[in-house]
Amino acid sequence: MQEINIPTHIAFIMDGNGRWAKRRLMPRKYGHKMGVEALKRVIAACDKLGVKEVSFYALSTENWSRPKDEIDALLGMIKKFADEEMKDYVDKNYRVRFMGELHRLPEETQKALKSIAAAAMNNTGIVVNIGINYGGRDEIARAAARVAERNLPVTAENIDAYLDTAGMHDPDIIVRCAGEKRLSNFMLWQSAYSEFVFVDDFWPDFGEETVLRIIREYSGRERRFGGLK
Repeated sequence: MQEINIPTHIAFIMDGNGRWAKRRLMPRKYGHKMGVEALKRVIAACDKLGVKEVSFYALSTENWSRPKDEIDALLGMIKKFADEEMKDYVDKNYRVRFMGELHRLPEETQKALKSIAAAAMNNTGIVVNIGINYGGRDEIARAAARVAERNLPVTAENIDAYLDTAGMHDPDIIVRCAGEKRLSNFMLWQSAYSEFVFVDDFWPDFGEETVLRIIREYSGRERRFGGLK
């Protein structure tokens, strides 16, 4: 039996909620609702398997061009998720972080996200990092601006220290689902030496078995980080 190498950090580009719902003759917002349930299953599975950090792409800086009713539904679910999961996350010892510029979100959504992050700040378990109003290029530009404001040398180390993920490990695996095979502006800096795993499953179908399949594929790869072996 293949030995399983548990990664430290897995990052997920969640996709396919709308197509999943359409195949079931349901509205797109139902797909997003089921996507939130998949998010909870995946976090629980990664925690159970010993993964230390997980990141998710929930809302990109480009998603604002989608129909207003869909964006409103997404923002409502994000707030509902933060409100309802706060106590559970604290009890489960999860730590919560967010990537992106939250100040563009509605004030009540911002408050809900800040509340769950503050409540879980001193936890010591798995890190749950969620990108909301996030774009990889924007994150790099913001980090570079902070370095310049402080008159620091523009080095990879200094930029890394001012990214939204400062203090986290770079992802060992970037997972893209729903048959898509692109980064879509997600964690561009952090993914320099990540392994990419592409799966056909739509995000609402994700669960522990999907996570295990991804880790098994990762375990069969040899990582070189630019060197020769």
